[in-house]
Amino acid sequence: MKIVVGSDHGGFELKEKLKEWLVGEGHSVEDVGCSGERCDYPDFGAAVARKVAGQTERIGIAVCGTGIGVCIAANKIKGVRAALVYDEFTAKMAREHNNANVICLGGRTTEFGKAKEIVRVFLEAKFEGGRHEARIQKIADLE
Repeated sequence: MKIVVGSDHGGFELKEKLKEWLVGEGHSVEDVGCSGERCDYPDFGAAVARKVAGQTERIGIAVCGTGIGVCIAANKIKGVRAALVYDEFTAKMAREHNNANVICLGGRTTEFGKAKEIVRVFLEAKFEGGRHEARIQKIADLE
């Protein structure tokens, strides 16, 4: 799978660990930054989102200190459904019910082992469609 990752300085360490793990799992990973320097989360949440918007074969992972800021920024980009996830259940529901194409994690709130399992569940889950289609369309209509 093609995965776009990005973070601010608060999420840098977790992003780097996830990136290494994802490549080891056979995924193609594009890193849109940062390089660990102090920086602003909206820039990287938006950068991930822009690479994913309208691309059905790509998934985004955005990380900041809490995941909140990158999630807000990513959701400003048309065609993106970013979800702040904090466990395997929210990751699964974000994908199956909300057809999320970006997940957001907190580098200061989520340890690597947990983040790895969250990402694994998110990547394995598939959008269920059906009754959720109309709801996703209502979200798209807000754009």
